Amino acid sequence: MIITTLAAAAGAQSAPKPALKNEAGFTSYAAFEGTSDADGQVYAFSPSVGYNFSRHFGMDLGVPFYFVRASSSLGGTSSNGLGNPSLDLRLKFLNPAVNFASALTGSAPVGDSKKGLSTGRGTYDWTNHFDHAFGSLTPFGEVGISNTVADTRLFLRPYTSLGFNTHVQGGANYDLWKFVSVGASGYAILPSGQQTIFSKVVHGSSSGHGHAFAYLDLELGYTHSVSYDLNAVSFGIGINVGYLARRSSSY
Repeated sequence: MIITTLAAAAGAQSAPKPALKNEAGFTSYAAFEGTSDADGQVYAFSPSVGYNFSRHFGMDLGVPFYFVRASSSLGGTSSNGLGNPSLDLRLKFLNPAVNFASALTGSAPVGDSKKGLSTGRGTYDWTNHFDHAFGSLTPFGEVGISNTVADTRLFLRPYTSLGFNTHVQGGANYDLWKFVSVGASGYAILPSGQQTIFSKVVHGSSSGHGHAFAYLDLELGYTHSVSYDLNAVSFGIGINVGYLARRSSSY
């Protein structure tokens, strides 16, 4: 599956996750995101807390809550529910030649698999990110392995999957102004072996083969799936709760 993505961020710009601030200490973040396509709408509220042990290493614990509104034309089922809690370990090294970040994420099968919010089994994802800034332009590349197809920053999928895959992504971000940037990327998911799909909109399953970090992120994205001829519009609103708490305590 190959998908191209166009996104714009306003209000504040944060580096593609995984990202670490330069100081150690507790962190907290909350995001509300949504995606609309022909299958319906999927929204998620995702709070998280974490701790940065140093400027290179940190961890986060988060849990999403989903709101699914299925398309009536497809005879789908709307539902709400808790997703899988996840724990991620993040590593980052900034270098004049290339910046490197790596994130290992594991999730517990707490969500309802009948609603497509979980596979009923634990999942993992290991993603490695590379980028280098040329003035306002920052090309980047990612490669990873996983036993699920995870949601991305600007694409909440209408399904949850179980099965080994390799995923790659490449693109670039461009800083238009102090608080505004745009980006485009393309990525491919390369499955291997048996794949089981748990739909969020049609209940049941089927099988087959470094920039400035501020307190508010506003994002708007468009995704086109070449394989499925599916168009999706997404948004994201994120608040760095930990930053606001530290700022309030300093007054």
